[in-house]
Amino acid sequence: MNEILGYLGLGLMLALAGIGSCYGTTIAGNAAEGALKKNASKSASYMILSALPATQGLYGFVAFLMSMGRDFTTEGPLMLGIGLGVGLVCLFSAIRQGQVCANGIMGIAQGHDVLTNTMIYAALPEFYAILALVAALMV
Repeated sequence: MNEILGYLGLGLMLALAGIGSCYGTTIAGNAAEGALKKNASKSASYMILSALPATQGLYGFVAFLMSMGRDFTTEGPLMLGIGLGVGLVCLFSAIRQGQVCANGIMGIAQGHDVLTNTMIYAALPEFYAILALVAALMV
């Protein structure tokens, strides 16, 4: 039973982080598509902001790889907790970061110089995904 819990934790860690990145990047990507119709000359800025939520999937993947060598026969429940924690933090962090980036993309399309500020605001939810990764590596 412990092994099942351990592998379930690994799966949740990877899947939830990846799902969050998928949602976050498409939220920002949809805003970028709309913004291209309004001001196509700023497409590089849109692309930068659209790509930011993809990092949470990478954090989940790193935590997954670093956890692969653990002994699930004794640490199964622990791995379930770690996987669920990292996965949920990355999921919500990526979604909320995508929303922040989408707002920044629309501001840029309207002629405001908000790329730097948006990147700073977008880094705030990302900080919690980094903390979740670090916590998973420290356990």
